[in-house]
Amino acid sequence: MDIYADAIRDVAPAEKLRLVERIWDDLASQDAAILLPDWAVSEAARRRHEMLTDPELGATHDEVWKRINESRPG
Repeated sequence: MDIYADAIRDVAPAEKLRLVERIWDDLASQDAAILLPDWAVSEAARRRHEMLTDPELGATHDEVWKRINESRPG
């Protein structure tokens, strides 16, 4: 039984997002390096290689923001 997972499950989605933002801001404010797991480094290298091999796979800054804005309600 994971008491943290059980407690988080009952939190409203908006509150979960605020919690994640606070955790992220706290991590960003610290000077200590955050080591990435090997799988994350490998995945980043794979994606970089994929993009260098075929730049058409990516999207421009403008394309990304257009998709974001189009996905927003109202």
